Amino acid sequence: MSTEQHTLTMTREFDAPRERVFGAWMEPDQLTQWFGPAGVDSPREKIVIDPQVGGVWQVVMTWAEGDETKEGPIDAVITELNPPALLVASAKSGEESSSDELEMRLEFEDLDGRTRMVMTQGPFESEEWVEMTREGWGTSFDKLDGLLA
Repeated sequence: MSTEQHTLTMTREFDAPRERVFGAWMEPDQLTQWFGPAGVDSPREKIVIDPQVGGVWQVVMTWAEGDETKEGPIDAVITELNPPALLVASAKSGEESSSDELEMRLEFEDLDGRTRMVMTQGPFESEEWVEMTREGWGTSFDKLDGLLA
């Protein structure tokens, strides 16, 4: 069993003030509109956010697989919070073989009305998981771009 740690880092710029970008992560009515890769929904009634350190950050993603609706719950706890500059949350890894905590760190930098967001997530068990996750976030962030436009 490999003990090597794999981390995903993505940087994305949005044409919106950082308060709006940060809010899109923290306000369920906005999160429901963009969160999840292409073909995946995050129903509003399945989102719970308690915006404080120790508070929950929960989203259930849903998608169709044949005639079935599948669910992918994210059950995280906010470990650091400094609006609108920083959000750090930790969740049990979704990888069934893993008992590790998966940390997501979001940093929001003000660029004169635009926002640079740097997301770091990990540790993942393999580079394959990093690439699958990168692809999913990429289409998610495309939807976020549309919401902020």
